[in-house]
Amino acid sequence: MNAPERIALRGIRAAIIDLDGTMLHTAPDFHVAVNRMRAELDLAPLAIETITNFVGKGTENLMRRVLAVDFDADGVERHFPQALESYQRHYLAINGDYSSVYPGVREGLGELQAKGVRLACVTNKPIAFALPLLEKTGLRPYFELVYGGDSLPKKKPDPYPFLKVCEDFGVQPQEAVAIGDSSNDAQAARAAGCRVLNVPYGYNHGKPIHDVDSDGIVSSLLDAAHLISA
Repeated sequence: MNAPERIALRGIRAAIIDLDGTMLHTAPDFHVAVNRMRAELDLAPLAIETITNFVGKGTENLMRRVLAVDFDADGVERHFPQALESYQRHYLAINGDYSSVYPGVREGLGELQAKGVRLACVTNKPIAFALPLLEKTGLRPYFELVYGGDSLPKKKPDPYPFLKVCEDFGVQPQEAVAIGDSSNDAQAARAAGCRVLNVPYGYNHGKPIHDVDSDGIVSSLLDAAHLISA
């Protein structure tokens, strides 16, 4: 992995950008919704750090990991339907209320647009959560495409969503760069043949981002935009 100042990504025509932990600090939303769900199930609240470490592989995975704090595998599956319904209800009610846009995101998206780079948001968050969140934070107009975790047959870390974006945009995978905060993004990008940049401030399942195979770590989306040229 190169030092960011030595990275130069040339020939890039599209950027595929993650949502949670990359553009938005959404852990506070997860914290509120998860603990409201847990209260309904008569379970003790969890710390935000614990919940943050469970984020990244979709809502179903989040629910199972949250339940696994209290139940064995059979108990997790037994409580899963009720927990998922409760969580989704609470999350929709507060979606975006406790979230914030990371520094450099709007500026970075604007610079990428100015460079003629086409933008897609690919997240494992359900599309019914992702679109309202992008609208609420004012980020939706930057993106030609938005795919949620339930928009396509497969989700990250499978490469399919990234290959679908490349097909939709009419670009080769090597002409696209994925920008994300976790191994999900890097694994999907590598498998698809895309370039990949990681930001260090996100979630990554509680593990150091420096251990992830990527083309480099950038401090913000604005720094990423500086390194990308069409």
